[in-house]
Amino acid sequence: MANLGFVGLGVMGGEMVNRLLGKGHSVTGYNRTRSKAEWLVKKGMKWAESPRAVVAAADATFSMVTDSAALGAVMNGADGMLAGLTKGKIFVDISTVGPAFSREIAAKVREKGGDMVDSPVSGSVITLQEGKLSVMVGGRKETFERVKPLLEDIGPRVTYVGENGLALVMKIATNLSLAVQMLAFCEGVLLAEKSGIARATAVDVLTHSVIASPMVQYRGPFVLDMPKEAWFNVNIMQKDMLLALELGRQLHVPMPTTAVTNEFLTAARGMGLAEKDFAVVFDVLAQMSGAKQ
Repeated sequence: MANLGFVGLGVMGGEMVNRLLGKGHSVTGYNRTRSKAEWLVKKGMKWAESPRAVVAAADATFSMVTDSAALGAVMNGADGMLAGLTKGKIFVDISTVGPAFSREIAAKVREKGGDMVDSPVSGSVITLQEGKLSVMVGGRKETFERVKPLLEDIGPRVTYVGENGLALVMKIATNLSLAVQMLAFCEGVLLAEKSGIARATAVDVLTHSVIASPMVQYRGPFVLDMPKEAWFNVNIMQKDMLLALELGRQLHVPMPTTAVTNEFLTAARGMGLAEKDFAVVFDVLAQMSGAKQ
């Protein structure tokens, strides 16, 4: 049993804490909105009043927040995680943020005598609940070896990819494909539908065909029945697409399908769909094609 901390108890973060508690670990947690964490308190999670208090109470602290700005907010200041950090403590950031910003945070952590790895994950709430999440880790190899057993309690596949920031690069490279795949899937469904094939039939065929990646299998049916609570909303997906496009610009890697798909996410936001799951690009394409939504 490990003495852990967790900052950021949203949909994914909360489920991760649930798994860690189920494995017998002691977890102290903090979330900006406490009400979202009450179900975890009832399961045995200890509540802390600030990110600083979480780090002070734990040997290793995880964080999963929305973006670089949110990570900076919980890291810095009098009540931030850095303020509670002392020698020997480990920080594991699961957020998807810019690699350069993550390296800056890691340097600050090391100045305080601790160490940090970036450890984004690939998968959805369903894959997390089923214990099928894939975890990537960037940082010092010796620190990776220390946190690997903890990460395996979150997801069974844990891969070390290299120095700090490189796990984030790998996550961004993964996520851009999610949105691109979804847009291509939507094109196929609409082409079939406007030819006279029932939408449900097209979805069934495509989700059981050679193009059916795990993402297409679980998100494809969303074009028939969009979930009330987004698994991965348009705003967050576009944040990742913009990170990908910026990396492509820096590394001279052309990213034509990423750029086109990003424009459909912009259109979704313009239509007031920013908080919907990014599968809502189907509605954007359907409206453009004159299909019934």
